[in-house]
Amino acid sequence: MQPDQVLRSSVLDIVFDGRNKEYGAYELRKHYNNRLLLSLGGMSIVTGSLFAIFFLVNHGSVQQRQVMYVKDVQLETVVEEKKAEVPPPPPPPAAAPQKVEVTKFTPPRIVKDNEVKEEDKPPVQEKLEDTRIGTINQEGVKDEGVVAPPVTDAGKGVVEGPAKPRQEEDYDKTFVKVEIESEYPGGAAAWLRYLNKNFRYPDDGLNNQIEGTVMVQFIVDKDGNVSDVRAISGPNEGGLREEAMRVIRKSGVWIPAIQNGRKVKSYKQQPVIFKIANS
Repeated sequence: MQPDQVLRSSVLDIVFDGRNKEYGAYELRKHYNNRLLLSLGGMSIVTGSLFAIFFLVNHGSVQQRQVMYVKDVQLETVVEEKKAEVPPPPPPPAAAPQKVEVTKFTPPRIVKDNEVKEEDKPPVQEKLEDTRIGTINQEGVKDEGVVAPPVTDAGKGVVEGPAKPRQEEDYDKTFVKVEIESEYPGGAAAWLRYLNKNFRYPDDGLNNQIEGTVMVQFIVDKDGNVSDVRAISGPNEGGLREEAMRVIRKSGVWIPAIQNGRKVKSYKQQPVIFKIANS
């Protein structure tokens, strides 16, 4: 390329000077700006078309809105017409009491037949069954209000004896069941702590691997004292029963049982479990 052509040539012509411009790269670079402008223009057209379609779909049609107007209405005061009270109809006149047929009956007297007046003759027995007895004769309805005498057990041999008096409760006996059981002071938790603290596993039972549950029965009297401590079940060997009874005897003063609001003497049972750990 001549020196005077350099100033008039583009960079692309200088780069491809003396090279094969028909290969394709020269044409691609030469028309790059035109293709870029065409691409941007086409993209702008497509974007504008989509935006126009979106606008027409969402805002092109005029949406009609119905507006509801609420008008305040002043309600008139309604005066309730009072209806005239109609007096109730008068009660029907009381019916006159019906007259009951009365037959005159006079005490019998012993006189001669020719001296007996017709009105003094005693009435026939059949007529007296449905009529009332009086001192005068009166026409009327038959008397049907005769009440039969009550039926009794008279003459049937049924004799009812006097009611048995209620037996008074003996509060000095030893109760098996009571309303409120006797209790160790402090409740069940304190009783459990006492047992765990004072029980000692007998050496004989421990050496011979004797286990079991000993049921101890005892009495708590009205003052809360423990007495009559006995082992009623459980192993006889190993000293388990003796140990269980020993601890119960040393338990001190209890809260006595209550029956009908009174302190009473009652039976109490306590199971004592002897178990060797890791046996």
